[in-house]
Order: sequence, then structure tokens, then C-alpha cells
Amino acid sequence: MNHVVIMAGGVGSRFWPMSTPECPKQFIDILGCGRTFIQMTFDRFKGIVSPENVWIVTSAQYVNIVAEQLPEVPRTNILSEPCRRNTAPCIAYVSWKIKSLDSNANIVVTPSDHMVTDVITFQNVIKEALAFTAESDAIVTLGMTPNRPETGYGYIQADYSAPSMKNRNIFAVDQFHEKPDMSTAQEYIKRQEFLWNSGIFIWKAETILQSIRIYQPDIANVFDSIVSVLGTPQEQARINEVFPSCPNISIDYAVLEPVEEKFVLPASFGWSDVGTYGSLFTLLDKDTSNNAIVGNNVSMFDSSNCIVHTADEKRVVIQGLDGYIVSEKDNTLLICKLSNEQQIKHYSE
Repeated sequence: MNHVVIMAGGVGSRFWPMSTPECPKQFIDILGCGRTFIQMTFDRFKGIVSPENVWIVTSAQYVNIVAEQLPEVPRTNILSEPCRRNTAPCIAYVSWKIKSLDSNANIVVTPSDHMVTDVITFQNVIKEALAFTAESDAIVTLGMTPNRPETGYGYIQADYSAPSMKNRNIFAVDQFHEKPDMSTAQEYIKRQEFLWNSGIFIWKAETILQSIRIYQPDIANVFDSIVSVLGTPQEQARINEVFPSCPNISIDYAVLEPVEEKFVLPASFGWSDVGTYGSLFTLLDKDTSNNAIVGNNVSMFDSSNCIVHTADEKRVVIQGLDGYIVSEKDNTLLICKLSNEQQIKHYSE
């Protein structure tokens, strides 16, 4: 049976003051569309899995927010991490849990805070990947076809000379690459075998469990030791006890880089990780002066190339700005040059 895992534990400090540690970006209607990122993530899996097979892994402090925003998901499917340990322990916990309930589970793992504009194509790609992993022991990641040199994303180097015999649209992964500098990113664009790493993974539960056992035995030992309490009233107490002992490591370093049977499915469905105000600016509609505005009572005069986000119902009048961020929430107002947004994290501290 197919399952979807949504990872929702991040703190999203780059969107301050919209996003705060108490309510990070996955729980905010950043696009002004009436749905938060985690709700939109849930929405695009409708028709692929039922809500009973959707799992959310989040920090303990966000469990109630998840339950409020996704009432369709059973409360028992919202798993609470007592501390942050990156994506490998997160994925291990939920995978052991799913495997204990469904030995033949086929799993999609996705971040909670990314944007997809072409949902129909996205769903077709996910179904294609699930069909592939259901009949193999492969690990599949979705590689986004790049349309610009981008230094904010990791890259996947596909071996287009080695398509899978079971699906000629799926290729062996040659290598994963870290976020590059601009000159390297420009070189990647010229060499067409490089794809953006979306952070969306597809595999059977048994496949990822065995891979973690081989490449991260310390993590596997933690969750093998608590199998008997999964699904019982004792589960959370045991997780609180053992989870902090897991190493702080991403699934990319922990499993994807060393594992041999790994594939990439190239795709294009309007994906963005919306990690900065700049990336959000590219996604929003613009007025005639190239201003992107989220808010119901904003007036712009002699201003251009700005992004304005006012979540509260306040009148906002802006005059004479070019290339600025204006963001307001909870009695905090940020006015910052868009070109200097890398400083926002420091302002929020």
C-alpha cells in the first residue's frame, strides 16, 4: 500500500517576521492563497493516498499546529520528535513505524514547505515513481530540470547512458553534488545531466530499513530496540528517551550517497523550495511596476521591484522604494533591501 511522509520540523528563519520558531513557514499562508504550505503539500497527494496513509513527522512543539491545519490526518499519524536530528533519524522513525503496520508499504517522503505549480504533472510523476519502486529494491529521488544556474539547491548528476530496464524514464544516479558557487552552477546548466535535488524520495519501507541497517547501524539499532512499543501508549516515552541518541545527519549523507541502487526520475512541474524572499518574489504575480504584493490593503506609489507581505489587516502605503522587502506580522515590521536578505536571520535574533 502507498504511504506519504511529510517532514515538517523545520524552523524557517529566513522568512522572519512572517515565520518564527513558534510558527515556521510550513504553517503560514505565504502565498496569500488561503492554504499554508503544509496544507498544499497534503492537497497535492489527494487521489494518490488516503488521509489514513499520510504521516507527518514534526517537532513536539508543532504537533498541535499540524493537527489543527490537517484535521483529515489521524492524530496517531502525527509523530513527534523530541529534538532535531536532521532527516535520517526522522525518516527512520516513521519508516519503522509504517513497516510495523504494513510490511509491503511503498513510501513517498516529501518536505512540507515546497511549492508545486503543476499538480497534475506532479501526481503523474509520483505515480510513475511508486510503480517503479513497488517492483524493485530501488531508491528513487525526483530531479528537477533546471531552468537557471542556482546556487541555493543541491544537484543530482544523472547517468543518461544507464536508464532502468523497467522504466526508460528513470536513470541511475552518478553522483550527488552540494550547493555550488555561481560559476559551477553555470557549468552544471551547460552539462545537461545535472538536475536540482528536490528532496522528494520514493522507496519501499523494507528497502529504506535495510539501507539504514547497512549504512547507519547506530540509527537502525535505536529503532530496532523499540519495535515492540510502536503503536502502544509507551511509544512516545520511548521515543523521547532514545531519539536524542541518534546522530545528527541528513538522509543524503546517511544513505543516498553510499547506497548503490539509486535512481533519479527527471521531472518538471513548477517546483521551488521557496527558501527566500527572492524565490517567493519570482512565484508571485506582479503589478505594472513589478511589485509582488500579498495583502488586502496595500498601496504602492513610485515604487518598483518590491515584495510586500502584510498578513494583518492594516493599511500599508509605500512610496519611493525600489527592490525592497516589506514584511509585517505580530507587531514586527521588516524593511530590507531584497539584495541584502541574507542578513534577515541575524535581524531576527
